[in-house]
Amino acid sequence: MNIRDATLEDLRAIVEIYNATIPGRMATADTEPITFESRLPWYRKHETSALPLWAIEIDGAIAGWLSLEEFYGRPAYRATAEVSIYIAPAYQKQGWGKILLGEAIARGSSFGLSTFVGFIFAHNEPSLRLFEKFGFREWGYLPRVAQLDGVARDLIILGRPIDAD
Repeated sequence: MNIRDATLEDLRAIVEIYNATIPGRMATADTEPITFESRLPWYRKHETSALPLWAIEIDGAIAGWLSLEEFYGRPAYRATAEVSIYIAPAYQKQGWGKILLGEAIARGSSFGLSTFVGFIFAHNEPSLRLFEKFGFREWGYLPRVAQLDGVARDLIILGRPIDAD
């Protein structure tokens, strides 16, 4: 197992992992698959940002990824980052998300961060449990803000100071 900065060569696997979550309507508000080309500017932004995009590699395969992204885009929020974690279907429920999140928390302050936030659908109980295990607490609740296949879905905003331990 190796957690490392994602490379451009990893982007196709990252997109594939992301697209695998779309049909389940649990982890993303995208309703149609994205493309490598559409994700390229996002990847390039990570290349020039102080915030990482990590791949977790297991036996030569990209099993998942984690990104830390700028929160809200204004200078006063510079020390807060949004955490996103996606694990390939074949590697889910094996603790890889836990490893990635633990690494992000352990290294968060080295990126100049003091706070993490996560945006998770209220019906995504596995992700909510994962984040709560790491001390994230509900900081906001947005009822019925997403429509997925005609079903109104709630979004929970979770937050955690990095030095909460």
